[in-house]
Amino acid sequence: MTVTPERLRDDPDFRRYWLARALSITGSMVTAIALPVLVYRLSGSTVLTALVTALESAPYLLAGLFAGALADRWNRRRTMVTADCVNAVLVGSVPVAHLLGVLTVAQVLVVAFTVQAVYTFFDGANFGALPVLVGRARVAQANSAVWTASSLIELFVPPLTGLTLAVLDPASLLTLDALSFAASAFAVRGIVRAMSESRAGQPPLRPRVVLTDIGDGLRYLIGHAGVRTMTIVGSVQSFAGGGFMALIVVWCDRVLHVGTSGLRFGLVWGTWGIGGLIAALSLPRLLKRMPPAAITLYALPVSALLGVLSPLSTHWIVAALALLVWGSAYVLVIVNAISYRQQVTPEKLLGRVNTAGRMLSWGVGWTLGSVLGGVLGNAFGPRTGMVLMGLCGCAGVVIAWTSPLRRIAAGQDADLA
Repeated sequence: MTVTPERLRDDPDFRRYWLARALSITGSMVTAIALPVLVYRLSGSTVLTALVTALESAPYLLAGLFAGALADRWNRRRTMVTADCVNAVLVGSVPVAHLLGVLTVAQVLVVAFTVQAVYTFFDGANFGALPVLVGRARVAQANSAVWTASSLIELFVPPLTGLTLAVLDPASLLTLDALSFAASAFAVRGIVRAMSESRAGQPPLRPRVVLTDIGDGLRYLIGHAGVRTMTIVGSVQSFAGGGFMALIVVWCDRVLHVGTSGLRFGLVWGTWGIGGLIAALSLPRLLKRMPPAAITLYALPVSALLGVLSPLSTHWIVAALALLVWGSAYVLVIVNAISYRQQVTPEKLLGRVNTAGRMLSWGVGWTLGSVLGGVLGNAFGPRTGMVLMGLCGCAGVVIAWTSPLRRIAAGQDADLA
């Protein structure tokens, strides 16, 4: 019988899982900065640069539900390793094409889309794997550890990436992401404990069965008042955030005048990571004082307000400070919602429910927000486009405060399922 250590830091399997996520996040953060910069330099187009952000989230809209349903059926470890290996090859094709002198904007856009399409299967397996690996009582703590690493990475990697972009082509930087996918696959493969419960007795995999599985996940998401409301407000917040991030490179260049490389560019981007670090470290402590519903209710207004004020900044230092506060509230809403879904969802539905939630927030909200942000930024300028998108986040506050979350936060009708 395998004994699970009480402390996560003493758990070798969780350390492997954490290392895999940290390595992958590091590479993906480099790509998140380098890819839109690459397209912007190749095309000079605001719309195409914004399209990169949209294409990174669009696969969730198209394949998220199917990925979640299949991930609940397949071996989660094998699914995660396979997805990492495929993405290592896909991302690696960009620096290779650049080295050969045949890189085009079309290839960059195709890779941005395809990598995220494959990653939906990794994500579907990952959502279900963590609660099984660490136990539901430690899900928030485990997510906090992962998001703390993510936030530290977002703190240090953007400034370093910004400096590197001053001397190295963004296409070459994607080599780091390809290597990080390969390293992540190696780390996940080394996890000893199971990350899936027994799948014995499941009906054979057929299209009708998959559709039934998807329906079961959606019914649970819609029927559980807490999960449903957090998913809706998360989608609204992602809609506003997607519009902002679609324009951030152009905003840094044309409004803040810090260019698309160098220390100031990296610091503006990196302060979001400090905010995320504050959120990740705060969540376990906040959960000891208030329920998840209350955290969402109080963090959302701060996130919405800073989503409007941040783009109004005209100096890069003020902008960085605004992004620090916004990042704290924004990430707190996200990590809290993910942990809540993982804690209350039955194991056999974990992939489907969490991927459906991710599809609605990341796939629908972020994708549509990115597209609309690009259109508004092209028509009215990046600052106006960002402010208009930020105002959309206020709708999430209204939805949250008129929803069952208020009763759940007050301890009344706690289940409401």
